Amino acid sequence: MSNATPVPASRVSDRTFYVFTGVVSVAALALLAYLLLIRRGGATGMDLRFMPAVNAGLNALAASLLVAGWVAIKRGARRVHQYLMVSAFAASALFLVGYLAYHYVHGDTKYAGEGAMRAVYLAVLASHVLLSMPVVPMALVAFYFAWRKDFGRHRKVTRWLAPIWVYVSVTGVLVFFLLRGSLPASP
Repeated sequence: MSNATPVPASRVSDRTFYVFTGVVSVAALALLAYLLLIRRGGATGMDLRFMPAVNAGLNALAASLLVAGWVAIKRGARRVHQYLMVSAFAASALFLVGYLAYHYVHGDTKYAGEGAMRAVYLAVLASHVLLSMPVVPMALVAFYFAWRKDFGRHRKVTRWLAPIWVYVSVTGVLVFFLLRGSLPASP
């Protein structure tokens, strides 16, 4: 006879979900690293130069939906909150697809400005990139806890996730405008 106590099914499914989330997150980061650091664009004859503006719009939409979702939950409108959060996640997911497509085709866009504005751009970009890394796994975990109706753990995650996700979405728009403002006019 074994003295080992059985592991509750909920903990087994939690572990499976955490492994899944880890694999998805590492795969997404690896793909981004490959596209930005190794491949550097030049794929096809496609012209996706419009995508940065679309992506900035998707970031602005995500930020707006996140703030609206926060207001909704503060007012007790749980169903509205759910729809807004799923919509924010969809906007961010579409952003990621557009971002990957753009960088697959065109590679990275270099900042052309100099001096203090270059320092501002690099500081904003660095904080944006570093803080964007935990958004996908944290969002997946937050959705998982909400789906499991474990709202105590959901709130613990979203207390950190919400400001990070809003910051990343807003700075995504800011990076777009800083980058575009540094480039010479196109012919």
